[in-house]
Amino acid sequence: PAIATGCGVVVKPADLTPLASIALWRLIERLDVPAGMLNLVIGRPGPIGEVLCSHPAVRLISFTGSTAVGKLLIQQTAPHVKRLALELGGNAPYIVMDDADPVAAADALMPNKFRCGGQTCVCANRIYVHRDIERAFVEAISQRVASLRVGNGLDPQTDIGPLINRAAFEKVARHVGDALERGAVRQVGDDRPPPTADHGAFYSPTVLTNANSQMMLSREETFGPVVAIETFDTEEQAIALANGTPYGLAAYLFTRDTARADRMIRRLSFGHVGLNTGTGPTPEAPFGGMKQSGFGREGGVEGLLEFTELQTVVGS
Repeated sequence: PAIATGCGVVVKPADLTPLASIALWRLIERLDVPAGMLNLVIGRPGPIGEVLCSHPAVRLISFTGSTAVGKLLIQQTAPHVKRLALELGGNAPYIVMDDADPVAAADALMPNKFRCGGQTCVCANRIYVHRDIERAFVEAISQRVASLRVGNGLDPQTDIGPLINRAAFEKVARHVGDALERGAVRQVGDDRPPPTADHGAFYSPTVLTNANSQMMLSREETFGPVVAIETFDTEEQAIALANGTPYGLAAYLFTRDTARADRMIRRLSFGHVGLNTGTGPTPEAPFGGMKQSGFGREGGVEGLLEFTELQTVVGS
């Protein structure tokens, strides 16, 4: 959207994943773009961020990342009254009501949860299933997760590649270990040894039942291939569980009752809600969070407007 509105752009990719941006810039170099219009900067985030936050030529910072870093950007830009568009952390609920098809809900969860090994901001983190259909849902999702192949991402037979580094592996293992200590039951998965280096962080796809809101994987974003299932009995309880987080990026609801869907979605404090689908945002629609998941929108006309300034001209 910044390019579409004619803004000059400085892009700082995540320091752990610069290669995709470098490949994109190789393609951009083939285009007839004015010199200095599009710029790629790679390096340590601290010094680069300080310049972007303080330099007067930078009118807006659009950031995708953790809520902790988003709060830091708010602090650093406040003295300069600089505009921000922040897409921050999530803790997405995935609600399966008693009238939903449990098999269809399990099918939809697979690409939602396991895309990029569960390392996306909109993937389901807390799975809430009505008690009446828990058994059918657990059977369906367990069969599918157990069939996933873990291995080299360049192998066409692989379904799940490695997590980004050892720290990511340790976080997921810590969340699963905490859940098991607090009473969760592991239906699928095992304890793989931690990687000895920052590569090869292969974590076993996992399904847990008997999860609850006191567990770390309910309170924090796990960012890994773990399905943690908690049951509920009423619509009111499902809403309370879903909204029981400081984050509000994405949520998912499965029900056949259109009146119930309309009623529940209005009460879900999330910027994106998938109804009977696990799909995330699309470029033509505005996407962004509520609460500590940030502010501002990407995509759609609303995303373009983030990179514009409104000016009123009155003449006589």
